[in-house]
Amino acid sequence: MLPLLTRTRAVAVPVRLALLRTSLHTSHTTMIQKLTADERTTQLAPLLASGWAMTEGRDAIHKTLSFADFTTAFSFMSAVALTAEKMDHHPEWFNVYNRVEITLATHDCQGLSKRDIKLATFIDGAASKLL
Repeated sequence: MLPLLTRTRAVAVPVRLALLRTSLHTSHTTMIQKLTADERTTQLAPLLASGWAMTEGRDAIHKTLSFADFTTAFSFMSAVALTAEKMDHHPEWFNVYNRVEITLATHDCQGLSKRDIKLATFIDGAASKLL
């Protein structure tokens, strides 16, 4: 039988990890709201003007980007992936050689949220450096 101290440590580590995960990923404790009509006018409209489009049949936006080659496309995807992970907000995407198709929507609110605006804005900035 293990000493009590060892058993306590074994239980404490998973609890600490669970608390750390909760503090890093706030989506589980914060209610995410869909964009309001005003936010769609002020925040979504500029993205639509820059090449994003509404996705047919759902409250989402999408964009297709073409880079010089696969390496550049993959570099772009890596930059987006790191930011998306920090945001705990992951795009739906598809990649073939130099083409990357991205769809953004927030599953927690079943539509577009401020997270999508923030990630789309980052995506545009990252892409502009590589195109």
